[in-house]
Amino acid sequence: MLEIANLSHTYANGTIALDDVSLSIPRGMYGLLGPNGAGKSTLMRTVATLQQPTAGSIRFGDIDVLASPDALRRTLGYLPQDFGVYPRVSAYAMLDQMAVLKGITGKGERKSVVDTLLAQTNLWTVRDKSIAGFSGGMRQRFGIAQALIGNPELIIVDEPTAGLDPEERNRFLNLLAGIGDNVVVILSTHIVDDVADLCPLMAVLANGRVQLQGKPGDLIAATRGHIWRKVIDRNELDDYQRRFEVISTRLFAGRSVIHVLSDSQPEGFEAVEGGLEDVYFSTLSTLRRAA
Repeated sequence: MLEIANLSHTYANGTIALDDVSLSIPRGMYGLLGPNGAGKSTLMRTVATLQQPTAGSIRFGDIDVLASPDALRRTLGYLPQDFGVYPRVSAYAMLDQMAVLKGITGKGERKSVVDTLLAQTNLWTVRDKSIAGFSGGMRQRFGIAQALIGNPELIIVDEPTAGLDPEERNRFLNLLAGIGDNVVVILSTHIVDDVADLCPLMAVLANGRVQLQGKPGDLIAATRGHIWRKVIDRNELDDYQRRFEVISTRLFAGRSVIHVLSDSQPEGFEAVEGGLEDVYFSTLSTLRRAA
């Protein structure tokens, strides 16, 4: 169990990135959903011991993360939003070197680990190719391979599918799903479908605060009777936005499909069964209205 308690962080320029964040994250996939600038990367970097918070505490099992960062690093796998590699080094050589840095010094053991990870991430056939020639999806799969070195008990992936095409996204999500339920895996993203596809538990982070958390199904159920749908002409959108709390719009066959948040059914609207996207957008809309 990862326990984050009353975590806050203010940067030197006065920007409040985290504001009294508390989360209890059990083993399995946990989704951390939020817009760009919500504080997700700051939280992930703090949990990964790359920066110290202004206040608060983090515990992972018996480890006091802030007091003993080296103890956490020995059991941590981390895939940041952006990561650099030596461009002319092959995937095999890079993983081999990273395994040495993780303390796997025996040649035979290291070969077994690297071979297994390359096969697991479907990179075996390109193991001798330089990472500079990898596609975005291949680089992300390599990132997961390095994060899995040493059988970590805590794995953090930060915006892993941003920029991937649909086929690579599905391949990457299937890889994440196969990691198993015996470790804590935090998926930090602004892509709603990533959380909906993978995570039995989640939280929404915005403006540096946890806005809601729980099981996606429970959160979706709580929106029923509050989200309404209507198809309108595109030139009507401004008028509807003035009259209603429009939480999302999308185009379909040249017209606008709008979802609005309301405690009662507006005239001309139909009820929406709802989904995680409606939960997310209604949360952000309520936050904007309160600002």
